[in-house]
Amino acid sequence: MGGEGGDRWLGGFQRQILAPLRALFTKQKLLGLMFKERQQDLLTLKELIEAGKLTPVIDRTYPLSEAAQAIRYLEQGHARGKVVLTVR
Repeated sequence: MGGEGGDRWLGGFQRQILAPLRALFTKQKLLGLMFKERQQDLLTLKELIEAGKLTPVIDRTYPLSEAAQAIRYLEQGHARGKVVLTVR
């Protein structure tokens, strides 16, 4: 699953908080977007990946024992795709 970067207090959530306030000063209607994961949607993604129609971009993989290093890598803003923890 993806996520937003952000400051240490809100972790990127400030966009959803500030969107309604920003709408007071612009002509655009700004809304936050939240969604519910559904099993059928995940199965559809799985089928697309297996059919080669969707390719996730994986920047790096780390073993679970190096999770702290993976998080540091993300925090430094180096990732250009997903960072994956492998569990064996």
